[in-house]
Amino acid sequence: MYQAIQYLHSYWAYLVVLVVIFATFNALFGFFSGKEYSYKDFRLSLFALIVTHLQFLIGLILLFVSPLGLQSILNNGIGVVMKDSTLRLYAIEHPTVMLLTAVFITIGYSKHKKKRTSDPKFKMLALFYTIALILLLSRIPWSSWL
Repeated sequence: MYQAIQYLHSYWAYLVVLVVIFATFNALFGFFSGKEYSYKDFRLSLFALIVTHLQFLIGLILLFVSPLGLQSILNNGIGVVMKDSTLRLYAIEHPTVMLLTAVFITIGYSKHKKKRTSDPKFKMLALFYTIALILLLSRIPWSSWL
């Protein structure tokens, strides 16, 4: 079961990164070009929200079943985990930053829905999705991912 969840989490991550990059650049382009907010923009931002939340849920399950997640903390103690950069990445940094990524995408999506005109909608999406994208890219375990 662990292996299947790990594969799902790893391969779904490619979709998440692509969709969040695309949604972020779409929001930035919309904001800086002054284009009208359309149904396509709404769908893209919603799709980014959905794939990110699904990935976070899969990762949360993985945190509890992976030997590098919660089991690492329970078996080794928090002091050992914090001193080992690999264990710290998988058990502490990656889950925490990905939670923040999902939170920023959720906030951006929620705030943009309350705006009535295109410019503020794109501004909210651009701001929060850019922060989320930076966080997302900062804590991907690149050495095991590529």
